[in-house]
Amino acid sequence: MTKKLHEPLLVVEDSNEDFRMLQRLMRLMSVQNPIHRCTNGDEVLEFLYQQESDAHSKGENLPSSKVALRPSVILLDLNLPGIDGRDILDRLKQDKSFKEIPIVVFTTSSNPKDIELCYQKGANGYLVKPMDAQELKKTIQAFVDYWLEANMPPVLD
Repeated sequence: MTKKLHEPLLVVEDSNEDFRMLQRLMRLMSVQNPIHRCTNGDEVLEFLYQQESDAHSKGENLPSSKVALRPSVILLDLNLPGIDGRDILDRLKQDKSFKEIPIVVFTTSSNPKDIELCYQKGANGYLVKPMDAQELKKTIQAFVDYWLEANMPPVLD
């Protein structure tokens, strides 16, 4: 089903229950992309910067856009322990190494101020986590259909 099977997805989610549900739904939708998980903002920064420095320390003369395991999209919860999702969004979109990675906010907050702030900081999408299982399935299906199948990311040199 998913065309870009090799492209990893980074899910930033502190709730084990929410992450397990997301994994289960994606499995049911035949998503085969590798899914990496970070549970807080510090882990996100460590994961992304570690990936970049690993490639460079191995003597790979690759631009940061070609770093192994670079996520094709980040699904970001806002309310995280430590550095929260709003700050992660801001940091990544201001970093030339990561600003091209699409970041889709996936949170329980439907507060218009959060939505506006996230788009101002460079979010590529904003999805509200529904509490209803059927609605959650529809939301995840829409995410998969667009971000993992239909969307064409920029070609980076």
